Amino acid sequence: MLKSCTRITKAEKYVHFFKRSASSSAQSSDSDAVAQNYCLGLVRQHDKENFLCSLLLKNPERRQALAIRAFNVEIARITSTVSDDKIGQMRLKFWDDAVNSLYKTDSKQVPEQPVIREIKKVIDDRKLTKRYFQRIISARLNANLRFLTAKQLEDYVEDSVSTVLYLLLETHGIKNVQADHLASHLGKAQGIVNLLRSIPRQERRNVVPIPQDILMQHGVSQERMLRNQKGDKGVEEVVFHMAGTAHQHLEKARNLLVSVPKAAKPVFLPGVAVGRFLERLRRADFHLTDPNLLRSDSLLPWSLYWNYFRGRF
Repeated sequence: MLKSCTRITKAEKYVHFFKRSASSSAQSSDSDAVAQNYCLGLVRQHDKENFLCSLLLKNPERRQALAIRAFNVEIARITSTVSDDKIGQMRLKFWDDAVNSLYKTDSKQVPEQPVIREIKKVIDDRKLTKRYFQRIISARLNANLRFLTAKQLEDYVEDSVSTVLYLLLETHGIKNVQADHLASHLGKAQGIVNLLRSIPRQERRNVVPIPQDILMQHGVSQERMLRNQKGDKGVEEVVFHMAGTAHQHLEKARNLLVSVPKAAKPVFLPGVAVGRFLERLRRADFHLTDPNLLRSDSLLPWSLYWNYFRGRF
């Protein structure tokens, strides 16, 4: 009789163990879903064009792309929303420490944050390059958007935008020199366009992300760029100069597209949005506050869908 009771006790322990394991698995699954949805919502709210591009990717690359985009959004929002540089540096230090923890074997040191949770999954699955994450953080840490030369600006957009494309290529398992070369040019084009689009919103920060050498070349002050009055030919020439540089990088990227693996092409869909904005800017006579430029591009989703199937941008 005593032995029978002992057997029942052991059976109960096994049942309890399996129930606990199932519960733990369910909680982990729920947590993963929360982290995934958080990244999706973050990118949709703050990086709509790249969000639309990411939706056209197939899983698991879509989920991985949204995680990387969410990481970039978190980093970019620090410098754009924090007025105190010291606070911004502290927050960037948190992300730098988090990245370092993701590449250590002791997972207990990884912060419980939705984006970090998703990034960890991508790193574990795809073995992403650590220095790319560090480069994105350091680009924001060291930049105040006051560029002295065009070279400084291009270095900044290479580190902050092109590097995101390098990571996306790694999620697709692409290791190709031409693809990296294309990503570099496309990232520079996209980065310059992003800076141009930010100028009408720079009034609070009183910062114009135009290199001083370009402003001096056209005899335009930062104050004139901020006022951005219609009919100011000097301001329009500066914008034309910047847009021309972005277009050159975009064309170089397009010329390289035939040389990259087919699997890499969806990564470069952001080039569609870049090209469409530059065309709209041309039609607005390079006036950044033209109403047609300030409203969203309603045809962009259809253009992205069409170019996705054509394998072009």
